[in-house]
Amino acid sequence: MATDPSEYDKAMPIMAAYLAKIERAVDRTRASHAGQPFAAVHQALVEALQDEGAQRVVPQVAEELARQISGAATEPRGAAK
Repeated sequence: MATDPSEYDKAMPIMAAYLAKIERAVDRTRASHAGQPFAAVHQALVEALQDEGAQRVVPQVAEELARQISGAATEPRGAAK
């Protein structure tokens, strides 16, 4: 099934705006909760995503982001696990 290229052109600005919302929520959570326990970071991230209107993030993605933020103060960026 072929996809109309104009559909891609219509969807990309919408996706870019949505990803920017997620990025703002992650940045805000990282700034305020880096290194804190996972549960606190996860709750703060969920609230930040809701505040940004980006609450439709796959739960596993939100959990992984929260894990990364939680461990941000103790692990150098890019460290192998």
